Amino acid sequence: MNSIDKNQEEKNFENLTGQEGVEKVKELVDKADTCLFCTAIETDKPFETRPMAPQKVDDNGTIWFLSAKDSHKNLELQENPKAQLLFQGSSFSNYLSLYGSVNISQNKTKIHELWQPTMKTWFTEGEDDPRITVLEFIPTEGYYWDTKNGIAVATVKQLFGAIVGETYDDSIQGNIKV
Repeated sequence: MNSIDKNQEEKNFENLTGQEGVEKVKELVDKADTCLFCTAIETDKPFETRPMAPQKVDDNGTIWFLSAKDSHKNLELQENPKAQLLFQGSSFSNYLSLYGSVNISQNKTKIHELWQPTMKTWFTEGEDDPRITVLEFIPTEGYYWDTKNGIAVATVKQLFGAIVGETYDDSIQGNIKV
């Protein structure tokens, strides 16, 4: 059996929708400390990107951030609320690309819920800083790359495959619709 047949046999592609998609989003976002937050994705100029740390992923798959009202990102989102988030949880698995839209608010209850003392680096007046806004990223679709059985099993399968000269791919990937 050649490598192509073995990959097809191992079923390395699975689309996830609804609650299954939400659970995969939560799992992969939790494995990454930061993401690349991309704005101006629907313009004819290069999109803008910057690292951001998500504060929370809720049970609907919504990803929450705190951001400065006067930041370039907020200004770009006011013009076009479409955004893309790119996550990487490890050096060779746990990848996630999400598309969605962003709502901006100054909801004090949500700011209090998401606030962490280290954020005083950016918001010097603390959680009552008038510059703080809440970014509510609502994903609509995305794509993921992960392992089926965890990194340890994937590593063993890769090493064994390299030794015997066959493909033992433990990866899984697919579309996500939330």
